[in-house]
Amino acid sequence: MKSGDEKYRQYIEILKEELLPAMGCTEPIAVAYAAALAAKELNDIPTEIHINVSGSIIKNVKSVIVPNTGGLRGLKAAAAAGIIAGKADKGLETLAGVTEKQREAIASYLKEAFFTVTESQSGLIFDIELTLKSPGHTARCRICGYHTHVILLEKDGNRLIDEPAEEQEKHQNTDRSLLNVEDIIDFANEVDLESIKELLDLQIKYNMAIAEAGMQGSFGARIGSILMNAYGDTVFNRAKAMAAAGSDARMNGCSLPVVINSGSGNQGITASVPVIVYARELGVSAELLYRALAVSNLVTIHLKTGIGRLSAYCGAISAGCGAGAGVAYLYGGRYHSIAHTIVNAIAINSGVICDGAKSSCAAKIASAVEAGLLGMQMAQRGSQFYDGDGIVIKGVENTIANVGRLARDGMAQTNKEILNIMLNPGVH
Repeated sequence: MKSGDEKYRQYIEILKEELLPAMGCTEPIAVAYAAALAAKELNDIPTEIHINVSGSIIKNVKSVIVPNTGGLRGLKAAAAAGIIAGKADKGLETLAGVTEKQREAIASYLKEAFFTVTESQSGLIFDIELTLKSPGHTARCRICGYHTHVILLEKDGNRLIDEPAEEQEKHQNTDRSLLNVEDIIDFANEVDLESIKELLDLQIKYNMAIAEAGMQGSFGARIGSILMNAYGDTVFNRAKAMAAAGSDARMNGCSLPVVINSGSGNQGITASVPVIVYARELGVSAELLYRALAVSNLVTIHLKTGIGRLSAYCGAISAGCGAGAGVAYLYGGRYHSIAHTIVNAIAINSGVICDGAKSSCAAKIASAVEAGLLGMQMAQRGSQFYDGDGIVIKGVENTIANVGRLARDGMAQTNKEILNIMLNPGVH
């Protein structure tokens, strides 16, 4: 794949579209972003806030701490934070720079204003709509498909933005269906690093900083430090522990930003931190690390394309496959070795459920990274899973397609039942 090729240009655009900075779990941040946009149009503090979101958004926001709110959780807290302190021009960093005075105002506002939460009946997996009302005025914002895709913005019925409501596959700027493992490896081998260096430098800086904060702090279930204390300071264990620690910090209110992948900070951490840890252990060049990160990120995006932004299938599993592929690249593996790594990892851990964003995500990330690294170790030693082993089918692209089918179609009812369990615990 040469620099003049159209596909080469598209691969760079895909990385630019997916590797974005964000602060906090991206679903509550998307709610805060919608609230900030609507509040800016209203130009007043609303007395009524009506939140209408898809079940997958309810699931992913329910248990996670909204950053810079003093530990508040859930949809109402995310909307309140966006209204009081959100910066409408900052996208997924809308809650950066919240002051202590604003934190106090958010807590007070939650008690004073009238909030409602309803589940959207649009049938869309990713759907956020907020209606803000003050005496005499109404503002509305709707985000569909992915975290920053604003399809509706209006004040008093005057529509400033008005686009069709579609899932993300129908309106992405660059076609993800052109991704395949062989071309991803070819791209990583040939890419002019100046075209992606800035993106990857930010990913390295942000994601390692939050991983280190997670290791040093007491966030969530402290999965990272538990792994290190229990299993020692090997590079294999450290790669799992650092990724898990970054998630624990992020799920539990750390205000440090991350560079996301496929709409998720946890996926961004999982796809990058283990590759960086291994690169530092092996003492490889910066150039090789950049190329390995290109592999890891693009493999993760490739897997997530068939699954969708939100699913009952844990997204960290896809990113763990990406991490295994990236580490395999560091060791000199190329197409055949990396393809076997991906298939092996898929066979090991596919089917882990997503039951929302919360502390246990860190443990799932550790498991996902372990599966990716075990898949790599198998490939290095000439061991692999074969056609007919469960969902594994001959050819890496066919197995990846099977994962998309499993997650998108097979687990659709699972996603509904997970939400029912979360909202109605103990009901049989």
